[in-house]
Amino acid sequence: MAILCVRDAYDLLNMRLCTNVGLTVVPQDLSDVSCDNSNLKKGKTMTTKAPDTITIDMMRNSLYTAVVCDALDALGYKEQSPRVEIRPLTTDGLLVGRAKTTQWEDMFEVDPKPYELELRAIDTCKPDDIFVAAAGGSLRSAIWGEILSTASRNQGCVGAIVDGTARDVKTIRAMGFPCFARGMSPYDSKDRQRVVDLDIDVEIGGTRIRPGELVFADEDGVVIVPSEVEDVAIRAAWQKVHDENEVRDAIRGGMNAEEAFNRYGVL
Repeated sequence: MAILCVRDAYDLLNMRLCTNVGLTVVPQDLSDVSCDNSNLKKGKTMTTKAPDTITIDMMRNSLYTAVVCDALDALGYKEQSPRVEIRPLTTDGLLVGRAKTTQWEDMFEVDPKPYELELRAIDTCKPDDIFVAAAGGSLRSAIWGEILSTASRNQGCVGAIVDGTARDVKTIRAMGFPCFARGMSPYDSKDRQRVVDLDIDVEIGGTRIRPGELVFADEDGVVIVPSEVEDVAIRAAWQKVHDENEVRDAIRGGMNAEEAFNRYGVL
C-alpha cells in the first residue's frame, strides 16, 4: 500500500490526491515513517491546524466559494462550479448547505396536477437543505418565489439555487432568504414549467449535483463538493483560508508577492 505523507490538510492543495488508488494519508507527527514530499513548497512555516470537526456553521463563518474551488482543483475535481451565471438575487452573503435536487422541464399544455412534485419536494426538505432547481437555464417562467421560500424555510431549508428565474425578489430579500438564479421573471410556472423528478442526480452548467452533496454559493458563483472528498476538501480549504491570513500579514508587512508565494505556497 502506498503511503502519502502530509504535514496538514493544506499540503493537499499542492498535490493531486487520487482517492481510488489506495493511498493512505499519514500526518507528519508519525516520525517513524520516512517520506519525501519534494513537490511541496519549501519554507512553509504556518502552523495553524484545522479542527477535528468542521461544522456547516463553521464553514459559513470562515469559508467561501473560491477557496473551496481551489481545494477541489488540487484534488483533481476541476468541474465543480457550473459554468453559467447563477447570481445572488436576495443576498450578498455566503450560502452553505446540502443539495435538495429537483429536475424541471418546460411544458406547453395544461398541467393536470399542477405543482404536484414541486410541493412534494418542498415538503420533504430537511434542515440545512438548499433547494436546487435544475431547469436547463429556461426563462419560460419563474420557478421560485415568496411562497416556496416561506414553505421551504419552515422545513429548515436555508436557500435556493435556481437554474432558471425567480420572482417576488423584493419580498424574498426582505425575508433574508438566499436565492440564487439566472434572473427574474413575473410569470407563474403553472402550465409553463414543472418538476418531473426529485432527489436524483442533476446537472447545471456541466456540473453534476447529487442529493445531499455540500453546496457553497456566493457572489463568485456556486461550488459543489462531491461527497467522496468532502472531508479532505473542506479541511484543505479551511487550512488555506487560515494560511492566507499569515500571507496577507506578511505582504502588508512589506514582503513582495513573489517572495510570499515562494515562501508560503499560497496565493
